[in-house]
Amino acid sequence: MTLAGADVEAVDEPPVGQATIIYLGPVAPHWEVRAVYGDADFMTSFRDRVHARLLLLPPHDPQFRRNRERVNRDAERERIIVNWDLGYPEEEDEYSGRERV
Repeated sequence: MTLAGADVEAVDEPPVGQATIIYLGPVAPHWEVRAVYGDADFMTSFRDRVHARLLLLPPHDPQFRRNRERVNRDAERERIIVNWDLGYPEEEDEYSGRERV
């Protein structure tokens, strides 16, 4: 079996959990992770990893964007659906304002 075959199999599998990551405000801790469904121990492990990356980072911190992508990749790898609630509407294309040369 090739590596590409393993990727295709992983895509076909259903999600094993769902979590909502909520921005609490400007005073640390900034984030709360709420499991919507999934095995309790599995989701607790995911929550711990999210807290390790985000707990003290507000969304305007430059490191937040990199760590958010890491959280999203971790969730994708673990087949967890992640919803972000930053307290404000997000742009669909985050690079749309930067394409001017």
